[in-house]
Amino acid sequence: MNSSSGLLLDTHAWIWLMLGDKSLSQELVEQIELSAQQSLLYLSAISVWELAMLVAKGRIQLKQDVMQWTKSALNVPGLQWIPLSPEIMIESSRLPGECHGDPADRMIIATARHLGVSLLTRDEKIQAYGASGYLHVLPV
Repeated sequence: MNSSSGLLLDTHAWIWLMLGDKSLSQELVEQIELSAQQSLLYLSAISVWELAMLVAKGRIQLKQDVMQWTKSALNVPGLQWIPLSPEIMIESSRLPGECHGDPADRMIIATARHLGVSLLTRDEKIQAYGASGYLHVLPV
């Protein structure tokens, strides 16, 4: 990966990073840190919604209230929060090729394409979409 191009974290990658989960290899953590040092580390606004929904459904348990956890997790130096602009939302409905059906994942993909950055994800459907040439994916 060309670290100067930037890196968008998929929701699960952001959560794992903030929780110190070992699902991210040391090499990936170093790439994330390098992107952050260059202020080229990004998170889509839809990831905050996905996290809140996971907590609400009991699929993730945090040691503090989701609002407090999120405020801390968005305050990481070098992490830039990307709002869902009209361009990104429209792009999510016009993605080329066979793309993910999940609306949140489509918005994350559209965000990465809009920014022209790599997407760090474990999602196999997104990885397959990247293999089709529509998106640069950094697999977890």
